[in-house]
Amino acid sequence: MNPGHRPSRGAISFIFVTLALDSIALGVVAPVFVPLVEHFLRGDVRRAAAVVGGFGTVFALMQFVWAPFLGVLSDRFGRKPVVVLANVGMGIDYAVMALAPSLFWLLAGRIVSGITAANATTASAYIADVTPPEKRASAFGMIGASFGLGFVLGPAIGGLCGQVDPHLPFWVAGALCLLNGIYGAFVLPESLRPEHRAIRFPWAKANPFGSFVLLRRHHELTTLALVTFASNLAGIVMQSTW
Repeated sequence: MNPGHRPSRGAISFIFVTLALDSIALGVVAPVFVPLVEHFLRGDVRRAAAVVGGFGTVFALMQFVWAPFLGVLSDRFGRKPVVVLANVGMGIDYAVMALAPSLFWLLAGRIVSGITAANATTASAYIADVTPPEKRASAFGMIGASFGLGFVLGPAIGGLCGQVDPHLPFWVAGALCLLNGIYGAFVLPESLRPEHRAIRFPWAKANPFGSFVLLRRHHELTTLALVTFASNLAGIVMQSTW
C-alpha cells in the first residue's frame, strides 16, 4: 500500500464497478452474439459454432498478450489513465460491434474487446495499491464477487434487450462502459505516486510468457495455476455451443 493514499469509498467502488462491468459487458452480448454470427452466415449453425469458438480464442489471446502490457503501462504512467481509457475503449468498441456490417468488423470488435478487457490486471493492481496487507484478501474476494455479479446480471440484461433488438445489448454494454469511464475520469484518484512509478518502461515485464517463469521460481503456485486454468476452461468451452 502506498503511504498517504487513502482513496474515498467512491473510488474503490469505481474499481469494483469497473470489474463488474467487464463481465456484465461480456454477459450482455452473450445471448445475441451467436444468433448475430448465424445471421452473417445465413443460418449455418455448424459454421457459426466454429466462428464463435474462434472469436472466443482471439478474445482470450488478446487478453493474454495485452494484460501484462497494460499492467506495466500502469506501472510507468499510473493506474488511473489506463483504467479510464480502457473503459472508454470498451465503450467505443461495443458501439463498433453494434454497427458491424460483417463478420470482419465483428472480429475486429472482439480483438479490441480482448485488449481493453485486459484492464482487469490494472484494476486489481489499484486495489493492491490502496489496501493494507491485512485487508487485501477480503478486497480480492470482492473482486471475484464483482466478476460473479457481472456474469449473473449480464446475460439477464442481454436477454431482455435482445428481445427488443439484437443490436441493443451492444449499445447497452457500450453505454455502461463509456459512462463508467467518464465517471472515473472525475472521481478516481491516482493510487500510484510518481516516486513509486517505473522510471523507464519495463519491456521485459510486458512479456506475456513472464508468468511461466514466475511459476518455475515458485512451484507452490503451479497447482493453483493448473486448477484455475481447468476451471476457466470448463466455463468457457461451452460458449461456442450456446
